[in-house]
Formats: sequence, structure tokens, C-alpha cells
Amino acid sequence: MNQPIKNFEEAPSLGSAQTAKPRPVRRFVLTSIVILLVVGGIVWWTKQATPPPESARGRNSGPMSIVPEAVGKGDIGININALGTVSSLATVTVRTQISGYLMKIDFTEGIEVKKGDLLAEIDPRPYEATLAQARGQLARDEAALKGAQVDLARYQGLAAQNAVPRQTLDTQVALVAQNQGTVEADKASVKSAEVNLAYCHIVSPIDGRVGLRQVDQGNYVTPGDTNGLVVITQLQPISVLFTVPEDNLQAIAKRIQAGAVLPATALDRTGANKIADGALQTFDSQIDPTTGTIKLRAQFPNDDRLLYPNQFVNIRLLLDTHKDVTTMSTAGIQRGAPGTFVYLVNADSTVSVRPVKLGVTDGDRVEVLSGLNPGDRIVIDGADKLRDGAKIVIRSETPPAQANPGQAPAEPNKSGGGKKRRSEGGQQQ
Repeated sequence: MNQPIKNFEEAPSLGSAQTAKPRPVRRFVLTSIVILLVVGGIVWWTKQATPPPESARGRNSGPMSIVPEAVGKGDIGININALGTVSSLATVTVRTQISGYLMKIDFTEGIEVKKGDLLAEIDPRPYEATLAQARGQLARDEAALKGAQVDLARYQGLAAQNAVPRQTLDTQVALVAQNQGTVEADKASVKSAEVNLAYCHIVSPIDGRVGLRQVDQGNYVTPGDTNGLVVITQLQPISVLFTVPEDNLQAIAKRIQAGAVLPATALDRTGANKIADGALQTFDSQIDPTTGTIKLRAQFPNDDRLLYPNQFVNIRLLLDTHKDVTTMSTAGIQRGAPGTFVYLVNADSTVSVRPVKLGVTDGDRVEVLSGLNPGDRIVIDGADKLRDGAKIVIRSETPPAQANPGQAPAEPNKSGGGKKRRSEGGQQQ
């Protein structure tokens, strides 16, 4: 009887042990929840304590650092920019006009020659013989003409006395005329032989620069040689051909008809370096219908020989100049909801939005038609975060001067900073 009771009492103890096993799991879960809540609270408090970004502070933000510039007054030009090709005013391929052996080359490649300078010589002996033959023929025919003229004078005297028939007189008159024609032909032959003999000495037809030699001494040259002897190119003065849109033609033509000289500047490929100064000469007589442009020619003295044929250059044509106008830097132009505007620097270290109306632009300067007066200061650097009424602090574009003007700047070390100076004790400062 007692044994069942003992087992009955043990049963609850076993059951209570099974129900006690889940308690550590519940404790772990509760602990994790508490930790998550604490971490979440810390994160929330951190976000609340972080100050808003600079752009969201509005009027409570600190002053912005800017660089101002005063609006000026002066002249500003109306320029037309175009791409041009240098073209020589005269390019001559020197060819022989007679056939013969090239006996001598009298020029050096690349030199400057004048009109009439000797370039080459061809064997003149065959042409000297031809000239001598023509002169002998002329002398013989002139003697025959003189004899016929003497006979004609005698026949005319006899005919007056009816001593010779009229037919004999007429025949003698015809003979004299025939001999005169022969003499004239002989004179032409002599002239032709003299010209051919002169062609044995090949001279420069223009002033210019001699190119590379196309034939060597000792060759047999003929007028049919395609390459010729050498090419001479005129470099001074020289021209540049360039095209502009047809919309600019009316303004250009009006200025030329008024007698104005339009300056033209030749620049290099980058457009930053000036090569030469010249002036517009003329423009073509028709517009290219495929591109809607017209071709113009500008001439340059080219004293420094910096322009060469077929060279590509940028041309800046000064069409007109606006005198004594209000100008400002293009760096201060802003565009937005008010249209084109600038940030005007006020006396109380604030800026205000000032709408402006702009005119022509010349490089980094632009004409101000309205909105600003000379002497006004505008922001040209640091305007990206400004707004109307914002506080500013003025800084200079130039770096601060060194304490010792004669001291060289410190060299950068490997970490990117300047070298540290050492004191007399050897310690780095």
C-alpha cells in the first residue's frame, strides 16, 4: 500500500522539474529585448542631438566665404570666332620653258629669294647657235631688201621718163615688199632665239621662300615635267581663309562699305596664344548653300614668319567695339528662377539677388546693359550655396604673402605637408 503512495509523490517532483527547464530561455529572450530597446534609444537620442546639415540651417547658418569683384567700366569688343586655313597669296611651281641639260643649281633649299634671282642654268650652247643662225639669215635678207629698194628707185625714175614698162616697175615694188616681209620674219626668229637663250637662266618670278629641290643637277629637263624644279611660296604678306555664318554677313558688309578696317587675330589651335595680327580684306561673292556660310579672307604681314600655308588657325574678327560701357566678369553670372542674376555684396556683409541684363561677351568680360553700376561688388567665387540675405565673409583669391619675401617655399615631404624646420637644438618645430 505504501509503495504506490511513494510513487505518487515522486510524480509531481518529476513534473515540476520538467516545467522548470524553459525558465533560462525566457530569461535570455527578455534580456535581448531589453538590450535592443536600450540600443534603439541610444540611436534615437544620437540622431536628435546631431545638428542639421549646413544646407538645412537656413538663416541660422554661419557666414559663407566668398570672393568679390568690383563692376568696372571700359570698352568691350564684338568678336566673331572662326576656324581658318592659312593660304599663300602666290605659290609658283618653277618649270623650265625649254629642253636641255640642267648644268647648275643656284639656290639653297629653304632660303628667301627675290624676284629675278637666279635659280638654275640650262646648257645654252644649242640656243646660242640657233641665235647666231637667225642673225645671219636676217643680215642676208636685209642686204637683199636694200638691193631691191635701190632697183625700185631707179625704175621709178625711168618710169617717169617712160623708159621702162609699167609692169617692170610694179614687179619691183612687189619684190621690195616681199623682201621687207622676209626681214620682219628674220627679226622675229632672232627675237625667239634670244628669248630661248634667256630661258637657259631660270630666275624667280616672285618674292618668296624656296621649297625642296625637285630635280638634281645633270638631269635633262623639259617643259612637260610635272614636278618642275622647285616650288616658291610667298610668305610675306600671307592670308587666312575662314568661314562665318551667313547671318553675320550683313553686319560685316555694312562695316566694310563704311570704310572700317576690321582687325583679325590669328590664334593657335587652343585659342589661347596669339600668333599674328592682321585685317579683313574681303569676302566671297556667294554663300555656300550646303553649309550656310560665306568665305572671308584676312591678310597678315607675317613679319615673324609664324604663319605657313595650309596651317590651321583660329581667327578672331573684331566686328565692332562698344565704348565706355559697364562690364563685369563672366564668373559672377548666375542663372535660375529670377533669370540671369548676380549676388550683390551689401555693406552689412550680406548678399542680395540682383537681376541683370547682359550684352555681348568678350573673353571673360561681359557687357552689363542694366541692373548694375560701376563700383558695385558682386560675388565671383563661392556663390554655389548663397541665397538672398545670406551672411558672407570676404576672402582674397591671392594666397597670403610669406613672412620672409626672400625665403623659398617649403618643399613638400612624403606625407604631403611642408618640411619642418629644425631648431638649433636639433628638435623639429
